[in-house]
Amino acid sequence: MEKLDTKVLEMLENDARLIPEQIAVMLDKEKGDIKKLVEGYEKDGTIVGYKALIDWDKAGKETATAFIELKVTPQKDRGFEKVAERIYNYPEVQDMYLMSGSYDFLLLIEGKTMKEVALFVAEKLAPIDGVLSTTTHFVLRKYKDKGTVFGHRQEKDEREGII
Repeated sequence: MEKLDTKVLEMLENDARLIPEQIAVMLDKEKGDIKKLVEGYEKDGTIVGYKALIDWDKAGKETATAFIELKVTPQKDRGFEKVAERIYNYPEVQDMYLMSGSYDFLLLIEGKTMKEVALFVAEKLAPIDGVLSTTTHFVLRKYKDKGTVFGHRQEKDEREGII
């Protein structure tokens, strides 16, 4: 991947609201070239979507979020793919990762209440063939997500500069 390609993708990852005209000005490139580049990435699946990062606590939406660790038995000839496909198709599953270490999958689950999340784990995840165990970690407070600090304004430390 060329340096320009990487730079454009990084810029969009940091601010998906940027339009090709803005990117072109910032990189001193032609608007048409940037537009073609971005359209190509959308078409080939390099750019898979655009989303806003919302502080739902501030917006007043009550949700229960949990990280779920799953240990599974890989399937013959399919490895983890079949069980992963079954799991990531549930709407409650926001993120899913194959991990190294003491468990195989890490899931981010969202529901209306902790009970709803717990029932999802007990009734839908745990019974899946190949799932050996689950461990649920409920999120009590989100401080930072995708590099953005939530619900806290950084105050200047008055001790700064004192030597």
